[in-house]
Order: sequence, then structure tokens, then C-alpha cells
Amino acid sequence: MGEAYKCAENVFLHAEKISKIYPGTKALDQVSFDLLKGKVNVLIGENGAGKSTLMKMIAGIEQPNEGTMYIGDQEVYFKDTTEARKHGIGIIHQELSLFPNLNVYQNIYMNKEKTKSRVVLDDKKHMEGARKVLERLEHPLDLNAKVGELRVGQQQMIEIARNLVEDDLKVLIMDEPTSSLSQQEVQVLFKIMRELTAGGISIVYISHRLEEIMEIGDHVTILRDGKYVADAEVKDIDVPWIVHQMTGGAKSYPKRDREVDWSKVENVLEVKDLCLPKQGGGYLVDHLDFELKKGEVLGIYGLMGAGRSEVFECLMGLHPEHTGEVKLNGEALKIKSISEQIDKGFALIPEDRQAQGLVQTLDIEKNCSLSALKRYTKGIFLDKKLEGEKVDGQIKDIHIKVADKKLPILSLSGGNQQKVVIGKGILTEPKILLMDEPSRGIDIGAKTEVFDIINQYAEAGLSIIVISSELQEIVAIADRVIVLSNGLKTGEFNGDEIEQDTLVLASYKGHHTEKKES
Repeated sequence: MGEAYKCAENVFLHAEKISKIYPGTKALDQVSFDLLKGKVNVLIGENGAGKSTLMKMIAGIEQPNEGTMYIGDQEVYFKDTTEARKHGIGIIHQELSLFPNLNVYQNIYMNKEKTKSRVVLDDKKHMEGARKVLERLEHPLDLNAKVGELRVGQQQMIEIARNLVEDDLKVLIMDEPTSSLSQQEVQVLFKIMRELTAGGISIVYISHRLEEIMEIGDHVTILRDGKYVADAEVKDIDVPWIVHQMTGGAKSYPKRDREVDWSKVENVLEVKDLCLPKQGGGYLVDHLDFELKKGEVLGIYGLMGAGRSEVFECLMGLHPEHTGEVKLNGEALKIKSISEQIDKGFALIPEDRQAQGLVQTLDIEKNCSLSALKRYTKGIFLDKKLEGEKVDGQIKDIHIKVADKKLPILSLSGGNQQKVVIGKGILTEPKILLMDEPSRGIDIGAKTEVFDIINQYAEAGLSIIVISSELQEIVAIADRVIVLSNGLKTGEFNGDEIEQDTLVLASYKGHHTEKKES
């Protein structure tokens, strides 16, 4: 293709067969994408579909392992964001990238500073420009206010303003820009987006809010599991079409076949009116009720920011400010600390195994036994023989492939590291096992083994709650699924009711449910 390739007249940038491989996962697999001029280009897909990864390639944050990008008839390669900016490409991140210790105008002009005599910063120009752009966004702020002291919605507006002061903006990538905004702020943003596209600027818009996509989008591209699935003009499609394309209806894991009359099984855990307030008003977890039965696998499904991990954090004692009632075997709990919750029978397999699940400087045995050390002590001394025996049993039980348990933890594959984290939780002899994305970043073989471990312990009577962003997994593994959206429970499904399309539709409900402030 090389130099002979030329973008179509209405295409600003063309990405050809882009692939990106991270350890343990192929985030993008031969994806081709046309960025249309002067349009709102919507990118849709489930969590982990590859949307943000593709945008990071276009914004110069990351570089593809394979594939080529073109602007006009010119092949382009962005080694960093500065290179991408030279071509007029800006990005508003899902995770805010502001400086909390600096004020509003300093954040807006960071890396775009105006100077007097090329030496002194021209703060008069900075303040004037910041005031104008914030007026345009109908969001006046105290320009000297420290950004870290502002609420999240205001910070989001500053993130947007930073990009609007670019002189030569041609492409603006917006990754979940409305997640922290009120309905009124969203409408102002949409007005700005229309002004930008009318001026010939191309927008890439990533959002989980389907009703927003139908309102603001011009063209939609759908990704699934790192692959291109479909694209269409928004005027030609509807929400059911989008949902069907996102899910594909495929089921690659066999569904669990358990003949249990759950109505006759006792509750181990009862949660009533669980609330976790968020900074600036509203709730991360919004008056949530659910129960968990002995030996049951309860799935929690939802999009990013739905409040799933926060539920686990409340149950483990990470948020003493939460309200509501939690009962274990009928007895009301006062949740104060993580160690107390472990003693009461809770164990958490965290989402980020490297940062939160493992101590990378310790060996495999020590990582496995870490949470249960109290059980292997005599007085103040550790009974190393008992510790070793317990770890050996656990390694055998969950089939951790290891030549020597004294080897460094990072010598194991991702799948076996994850099994160590699960083993560590099980060694505390829990009544309730909380698993947050237990199969993230591991290959299909290791995933199947993790599912087998879940089944094995559930059959033995352990009660398990599993959070998963992968529809196929949650459909396959759970006896019952609750769906969260914006902190609200928007659906509960049993047995054959657990279908991919049903879960996806429920996961969007909270995005257009007007909630009354309590």
C-alpha cells in the first residue's frame, strides 16, 4: 500500500490493520478505522473491546505493534503525544490528567504556555484565555482555585477546556467525557461539539450512554474483543442493533449446569440499603439490596463506574463512611477494618493483581500464605512447617504450575500468578469469596482453570461473588446475576434469564434514570 494510499475526501485519518499486544492479551487485532472529517465519530464496545487502546494509538500515547496510519496521502507515525498534537490531535482522557496542586488557568495552559519576551510567563493572557474558554463552556470558575479542591464535574470541564485552547485543533478524542457531568453540563458540551464539527473539526466520542450516542453521534464504529465488528450512520440504526453488534450473541464457555432449588438454601450474606456517597453529591453505590446464598456464585455485571468494585470495598472495610446494613449468617456486622473482615470470613481477590494482590519482592510461598499468617503462628513465631504444608496443599488444590515455591512470584505466568492470589484468599478459610475480574489479563486456558476453581469451591459450599466485564464469562459462571448502572441495581436475573443482550440493556438503564437526591 505505502505511499500509493490516499484517504478518501471525507476521511481525516485512516488507521489500517492496527494491532496492539500487551503481555497476556491482544488489545487490538487488525482493526481498520476511518476518522471522518467534521463528524462525531462514535466508538462503542464493551469494557475491554479495545476502544481506548485504539484512541491511544491515534493520540500518540501508545504505538501499535502492527499497522499503519495515514493523514491524506501521508503515512504518519506518532512516537508520542507531542507528535500527534503537531497534527492537531487532542485527547480528553477518561482518567483525568490534571495537576491538583495547580490552579485552573495553569492547568488549562499547561504545555501551551504564553510568554512575554520568550522568558516570562504571560499570566494575563493565560487568565484571559481561560476565562473565555470557560465562558464558552458556560462554566465560569475562580481561575485561581486549586484544581484538586474542585468537584469532579468541574475538573472534567477543565480537561475539556485544555483542549479547546489549542490553536490548530483538528481532532478531539473524548473518552467518556460525560461520566462526571450533570445533564445540563452534558447539553452544553453537546452544543460545543456541534460548533466544533461545524468548523470542520473531527470528534471521536467514546461513551457507554446509548441515548447520548443516538443524540450526538453521526457515525458509529463497534469493536468487540479487540476486533472491528461493524460501522454505520447513526441515522440508520437503533439501540437493539447496537446491543446485538456489541454482544454478538456468541457463547464460548459452557454454562454451569447446577440443579439446585435456591429457594431452599439459606442466605449467608444480606445487604440492605448499601450507600457510598461520592464527592460532589450523589452516590457511587446507591441504596443497594442483595443477598448471597451458601454455595452460590452471584455475578455482578456493569460498565466502568457502575459501582461494582466499590461494593466489594464496602464489604471489606475500605469505606467506613458507607451506610446501610450488612448481615452475615443473620448477624448484623459493624464493618471497621480489612483485618476484621478477613477474621469474620471475607476474602477479596482484587482486580489489579500486580498492585493489590501480590508482593512482587516475595516468593511464591510467602505470597500464598500472606493473608493467613495468623493461622501459622505459635506465640509470636511463625510455624514455617505448618505454613509450608498449607501452601503445598493449596498449590496442589488449585493446580498452580510451579517448579519451586521459593521462586520469585514474577517468575510465574499471569494465569499462575492469579491462582496464587486466589489461593492466598482461600487459605484464610473464608465464608465469602469476593472476586473482582478474576480472569483479567490471562489466557483462555488459564481462564477455564479459574472457572473450574470457582465451581470446585462453590460445590464445596463456599459462597462467591464474581465481578466480570466479560459477558460470556458472567453468563457461563453465575447462578444469578445482578446488574449495576451508576450505582443503582437495574436488574436481577436467574438461570435461563441470564442472557447477554438482557444484561447489556440493564447495564445502560441507570444512565437515563433520573435519580432523586436522598
